[in-house]
Amino acid sequence: MKTILALLLLAAGTAFGQPFPSKPIRMVVAFPPGGPVDVVARLLSPKMSETLGQSIVIENVGGGGGNIAAQRVAKSAPDGYTVLAHSSAYAVNPTLIGNLGFDAEKDMTAIAVVASQANLIFVHADFPAKSLKELLERARTEKLAFASPSSGTTPHLTGENLFRLRAKVDITHIPFKGAGPAMTAVLGGQPPIGVLAGTAPLPHVKAGKIRVLAVSSAKRLASLPDVPTLNELGFSGMEDYTWVGLFVPAGVPAEVAQKLNAALLAAVRSPEVKERLEALAFEITAAPLAETATYVKSELAKWGKVVRETGAKVD
Repeated sequence: MKTILALLLLAAGTAFGQPFPSKPIRMVVAFPPGGPVDVVARLLSPKMSETLGQSIVIENVGGGGGNIAAQRVAKSAPDGYTVLAHSSAYAVNPTLIGNLGFDAEKDMTAIAVVASQANLIFVHADFPAKSLKELLERARTEKLAFASPSSGTTPHLTGENLFRLRAKVDITHIPFKGAGPAMTAVLGGQPPIGVLAGTAPLPHVKAGKIRVLAVSSAKRLASLPDVPTLNELGFSGMEDYTWVGLFVPAGVPAEVAQKLNAALLAAVRSPEVKERLEALAFEITAAPLAETATYVKSELAKWGKVVRETGAKVD
């Protein structure tokens, strides 16, 4: 019996003593395939795997504006083997939803805010409005609606802030379960207006299927040089970005979080990943852990204020 017990203790000690990572890592993507978070996660995971020496398995868990996936990861074992890939909705949900089932500031550790991109306000190619001004004029006499990836995403709030608060028009919000389904709906004209981050709309701009009326960036996008910013159109201070971030449960050891951060930084610095992100109109924003924590805290404050001012609700 003593021999068996000794062997079990030795085996346990060996398991706990294994350097991280010693098995595959699961990356839980908070939205369905096709949107910015999914695209970035699948772009990063092979390069991160090379650095870490273990495979990264992608699992899409959509719903609740990303909160279903966030809850699952927050309650997972704090060992670094379960990573959350989320959008800037992570910073919106605490105010929009209220009781998340976890504390977004205290119960998770931000590994990196990988990259960000502006939100695009666009319409189906057959929609009569050729400018944002024309769209807002039509909204004063017609019942219109806009699609977003989900309630609580920054495209949703950019739309609410622009239409309801700043322009004083009533354009109904229609949430979808991800950017992919929202894009499909606008391509079908139901609804004919969309507010999405750049990944899903850009290919359809080039194909002539949609028309972008404005972007929420500080300056015009290189990929859409003829499209004005909201600032240019008189809506000052509307510099809104959809970002993609990686998170782990707060109890993950500091050295494990550091390894994940280092693998992520190596991935975004690789020429092929950098080129691909830039082609998708992403700006790389990945930074060390301390800087990342400060940024996420500022985003929680910013989007909380926008939710309160717009009166945005979960649809």
